[in-house]
Amino acid sequence: MIMMFSSVSIGGFTNAKMVNDHTNIIVPLLNQTELSPSTFILNGIPGLEDMHIWISFPFCSMYVVAVVGNCGLLYLIYHEDSLHRPMYYFLAMLSLTDLVMCSSAIPKALCIFWFHLKEISFDECLAQMFFIHTFTGMESGVLMLMALDRYVAICYPLHYSIILTSSLIAKSGLATFLRGVLLIVPFTFLTKRLPYCRGNAIPHTYCDHMSVAKLSCGTIRVNAVYGLMVALLIGGFDILCITVSYTMILRAVVSLSSADARQKAFSTCTAHICAIVFSYSPAFFSFFSHRFGHHTIPPSCHIIVANIYLLLPPTMNPIVYGMKTKQIRDCVVRIFSGPKDIKSYNM
Repeated sequence: MIMMFSSVSIGGFTNAKMVNDHTNIIVPLLNQTELSPSTFILNGIPGLEDMHIWISFPFCSMYVVAVVGNCGLLYLIYHEDSLHRPMYYFLAMLSLTDLVMCSSAIPKALCIFWFHLKEISFDECLAQMFFIHTFTGMESGVLMLMALDRYVAICYPLHYSIILTSSLIAKSGLATFLRGVLLIVPFTFLTKRLPYCRGNAIPHTYCDHMSVAKLSCGTIRVNAVYGLMVALLIGGFDILCITVSYTMILRAVVSLSSADARQKAFSTCTAHICAIVFSYSPAFFSFFSHRFGHHTIPPSCHIIVANIYLLLPPTMNPIVYGMKTKQIRDCVVRIFSGPKDIKSYNM
């Protein structure tokens, strides 16, 4: 995603020259073990250390809602035959992605806030960085696939089930996952190859690619350039596909003669549009603030937004889809109230 890759990558350009100027002086003075720290220290949100315990409460509440909501969605989609349709298969992908994405960072952040467990080993840091960046990229890819799903459903309704077969859905989900893995794996090697002699304290709640790289006394220009390139390949491509899909959807809906048909067509896209807003809003905020507001916006604000990006979509997506999707509402009512109450609920 834009925020997780390119926003912090821009900082690499500003620091790369300064780091290079000191590399030749510092590196010869250090032995090999000092160049590869065994642990890093995650300092949480700098400047707000005294507020950590209070910040943890909304973080914990949102995380619990995210886990319960997405696990509930996965349970419904797996057990309810009425939800065995392409739209809900993509929703299951989104829920699974959200679960892994937020669980890769938030439990560690809560340990920092509550128990001051700030240490993380070098390998664990790389693993956390890999999972966070891989699944934030996959989140963007799944939202793009869901936009294509809405395009086929509205523009080619008679061929919907023929075009979006179970095989095609599985292959598209696998391709989205492999895209993230193949593009993020180089991050771990680029980060591991660096010599670290600028301390081991990371001013963040989790291991972010450029936050870790900035501790190096070696050149990080390659890391910065590659991070920006990944942002364009993932975020830029997905946003382009989403924009084109909704442009075609809008043209198809406007051409409908019936107002009821137009409203019904738009209503099927409401939940997905909300998911896009929840996902891309923090990303765009961070993207532009790093370019135009890095002197006025404190670092604590950037870190809070980065955590909100990992929490807001997983928290809100199950709620929005549960409220806006009639089939999911009916399944929930049937489970908690019994089948006889569905008819009166719908009335």
